[in-house]
Amino acid sequence: MTSAPFAQQGSDGLSDIPFAVRMTRISKRFGAVNANRDVTLEVRHAEIHALVGENGAGKSTLMHILSGLHAPTSGTVEVLGHDVTGWSTDEAIAAGVGMVHQHFMLVPTLTVAENLVLGREPRRGMAMDTARAVDAVRRISTDTGLVVDPNRLVADLSVGEAQRVEILKVLYRGAKVLVLDEPTAVLSPPEVQELWTVLRRLRAQGSTVLIITHKLDEVMTISDTVTVMRQGRSIRAMSTASTSAHALAREMVGRDVVLAGIEGVGLESVVPAAADVGAPAPVGLPRTMVHNNTPVLSMTGCVVRSDRGTIAVDDLSFSVGAGEIFGIAGVEGNGQTELLDAIAGLRSMERGRIQVNGTDVHDRSVRARRDAGVSHIPEDRHRRGLILDHTISENLLLGQHEQFASRIGLDRVKMARHADAQIAAFDIRPTTRETPARALSGGNQQKVVIAREMGRTFSLLLAAQPTRGVDVGAIEFIHAQLRSARATGKAVLLVSADLAEVLALSDRVAVMYEGRFVCVRPARECTPEQLGPYMTGAARDGDA
Repeated sequence: MTSAPFAQQGSDGLSDIPFAVRMTRISKRFGAVNANRDVTLEVRHAEIHALVGENGAGKSTLMHILSGLHAPTSGTVEVLGHDVTGWSTDEAIAAGVGMVHQHFMLVPTLTVAENLVLGREPRRGMAMDTARAVDAVRRISTDTGLVVDPNRLVADLSVGEAQRVEILKVLYRGAKVLVLDEPTAVLSPPEVQELWTVLRRLRAQGSTVLIITHKLDEVMTISDTVTVMRQGRSIRAMSTASTSAHALAREMVGRDVVLAGIEGVGLESVVPAAADVGAPAPVGLPRTMVHNNTPVLSMTGCVVRSDRGTIAVDDLSFSVGAGEIFGIAGVEGNGQTELLDAIAGLRSMERGRIQVNGTDVHDRSVRARRDAGVSHIPEDRHRRGLILDHTISENLLLGQHEQFASRIGLDRVKMARHADAQIAAFDIRPTTRETPARALSGGNQQKVVIAREMGRTFSLLLAAQPTRGVDVGAIEFIHAQLRSARATGKAVLLVSADLAEVLALSDRVAVMYEGRFVCVRPARECTPEQLGPYMTGAARDGDA
């Protein structure tokens, strides 16, 4: 593969538009690691440009160089015709380059309004003018449709709400070159459409948008042009209209990839049909779901409170059978996190009953629930899934140390054999077991969590946002693992903000809104357009 600057498509009719961003032959080394290798990226003025590639392809590093977080080892960076190579974050922000990062950069002890204006606080004398800050949040929220309460503490926000604050914060600072790293990972379909409206409005006003996303349907929907990166290099740049989602996936991974729901392909044609798991479930009683198979998980009358003391799960009853994937869709912050935490034993219930394989576990410890057959892929792999400064080998044995105990501590030889086997089985890269988890790409960090939770004996898998922030190759792999679990008789409770993912994988789908199931249906009978109103509370079964 050549490392020379790649050729732009000559027939897209855009070649006369001046470049807002031009990064030429960029290389960036972190010790022995080459994150970027002779990359060229050219983004025209007033366009939406998608940057795609597998985890570890170098996309975020390249954007960090553009936004002033890193200086390139070699190469030049131009913004609006000016050489800004090696500039600082302050200089980038002052010039109108703003980046919304995949992992939030908010101060949890401050309110939404205080985070939004941090560093640019409106003043009344020596003090911050709080009323003006609150008004700024409300005004931008109204303009964009990204609604969030300006007076709430960031620590009390859901993941989806925190993401909205990150986007609003950059817009408040007047960004003219806006970089978005996985901006829709936690948004509902209506919120995604609202974001697209915002980005198109910004483009019409002369702004340039760079978007990093692993969702190829988003690339095809929102972008004008797209650049593909692989293994730290820029592979190809093209007009979006001249390509397809399937072609982009092949360029990213270097082989054909089969994914659900891309390019308008019917789900059944690209995903193995869901197993027949019994008669269709009733939808007249949306808060209660009865399954005909012998249930692996049964929940009855469960009430769970949030960290703020409000009811997050409201008198919920349902079951998940063996050989079934039960998918929960919904805008984040409607009780999904609290529900899975309660099942896993990470949060106590106010009342209700949880049974796993017929055994009451609602008053048992996390360890006891794991021993009963519960595995848990948490929604935040950094906060609850990994110890980032520990090695791959050490992270793979979390929660099961007793299996590797010897009279003098841990059996390092047994640990090494276990790690090597899991690394190979779950395609974790790099393959060196002593690599710290912090050094892995997001997709490979997620594979470590999945390898640990699915590499042990379990009958119930709680999978929360299992593909958040990972690339198409890793998504394909994770989906295969979930379907394999179903095929071997496991029960899977899947929570995902990606509605296409829920529909592609699930046998039954429930939409959760304000702590209740407002819709429960066989997945094959659902479409994103049908479920969207339920996710926003505009519809619920039984209301008529």
